[in-house]
Amino acid sequence: MKAMYEKNSIDAGDTFNAQQKIDKYRAIYYAGASGDFNPIHIDAEFGKMVGLGGAILQGLCTLGFTADAVTTWIGDPGRLKKIKCRFSLPVKIGDTITIEGLVTEVHEDTGTVVIKVINQNGGDVLTNVQAEVVTK
Repeated sequence: MKAMYEKNSIDAGDTFNAQQKIDKYRAIYYAGASGDFNPIHIDAEFGKMVGLGGAILQGLCTLGFTADAVTTWIGDPGRLKKIKCRFSLPVKIGDTITIEGLVTEVHEDTGTVVIKVINQNGGDVLTNVQAEVVTK
């Protein structure tokens, strides 16, 4: 994933966006890295059987893509101090998620970023997403 640009200093009103296509192996790669081998993530037939329509991506992987979009935009992972969200819709294999951020406040050297994470149908896959970043 590549955000549109990197930012040296951050001001209220700044924005960024990024997209991530969820390929058919993403949940398996993440399962290997995280140890989350829940069948809803790696077995499409099981995902269908439990009413999910197929395998779904681990929520923390979606949050990881969101954090990556922020750190790519600001140019330094050490500048991301906090990120929070509510998981609201499953991300399915084959989905494309769009991550859009808006800096709503800057106080001294800390900025608040409100983030929208949606799928290709406009569904909010994460809600109440907010990050705290170092602005300089």
